[in-house]
Amino acid sequence: METKKTCLHSRHTSLGASMSPFAGYDMPIEYAGLDAEHTAVRTCCGVFDVSHMGEVDIKGPDALRFVNHIFTNDASTLADGQCAYGMMTRADGGTVDDLLVYRRSAGDFILVINASNTAKDIEWIRQCSPGFDVEISDRCADFGQLAVQGPDSEKTMREVLGIDCSGLGFYYFTTLPDLTIVSRTGYTGEDGFEVYAAPGKIVDMWDRLMAAGVAPCGLGCRDTLRFEAGLPLYGDELDDDITPIEAGLGMFVKLDKEGGFIGRDALARQKVEGPKRKLVGLEIDSPATARHGFEVLDMNGAVVGHITTGYNSISVGKNIAMAFVDAPYAALGSELQVKIRRKTAPAKVIKKRFYTPNYKK
Repeated sequence: METKKTCLHSRHTSLGASMSPFAGYDMPIEYAGLDAEHTAVRTCCGVFDVSHMGEVDIKGPDALRFVNHIFTNDASTLADGQCAYGMMTRADGGTVDDLLVYRRSAGDFILVINASNTAKDIEWIRQCSPGFDVEISDRCADFGQLAVQGPDSEKTMREVLGIDCSGLGFYYFTTLPDLTIVSRTGYTGEDGFEVYAAPGKIVDMWDRLMAAGVAPCGLGCRDTLRFEAGLPLYGDELDDDITPIEAGLGMFVKLDKEGGFIGRDALARQKVEGPKRKLVGLEIDSPATARHGFEVLDMNGAVVGHITTGYNSISVGKNIAMAFVDAPYAALGSELQVKIRRKTAPAKVIKKRFYTPNYKK
């Protein structure tokens, strides 16, 4: 299969970015270096090309009812111009994808889905649509997307892009006259904005941000930033065989909303019975980093879980990880071990939100 390119691909290569395949795209992993880009977002502002993400329009008389049928959160509580995070789940509770739902009106929604799941998600959405009067449109090719993130992001949006976001609340969005969509959302644990626009418009915005000296940031620090803030990555903390309850995302699962949703009964049972495994944070006493798939052991050496994501944290200054462990070992303070290659390292269960997010509420 041919590797795809975003509308900004030539900009990344001209900047000398380290490129690598991701979700079928040739994407920038880093420019000046992971630590520098991570620090830029934590202290001032950075911009990411996230044009590989997918967009799907849901329109029609049954749009609200249909979105609620496939979405664990409750879209009926959203005002026009508001968005929400949640999951699509199968009947057994496994996660099809996590996504953002943008409500333009009761008959008009945008779903923003993960790049790695675009084809699967659109097929799933269409399979779930019989019996609903809705029109489902794949808009992935119509949009490029930028994420402007960091404490100076509001100032950057105003002074560089000429977009005043001071009145935009957290998880709200606005549509500009040229159909550009700007939301106060992000995936870094910092204040920030995600901008959806025609590819040519995104290229123009990127060029203006580069001319103003805003730090270009790659997928490398996107992962370290979201990890420190305790945000899940599909394929690591969520997957087809992982439920939102196991992943600690129950607050985004509205079991009592009118009409229910696909997977509701399975997730309700799991919530009552308690999941057999839970996602936890670990602090690891080792200079070596625990990577995805490494085994987590109890103090007797029995395997009780596995690492989902691990880093020597840039902001926190500790060797930390997220891991799924058997429920009896998930209590805060539990003493465990992590097998890192041929050695074991002591580990302790801690809160999985390692860094306190600085969102503008």
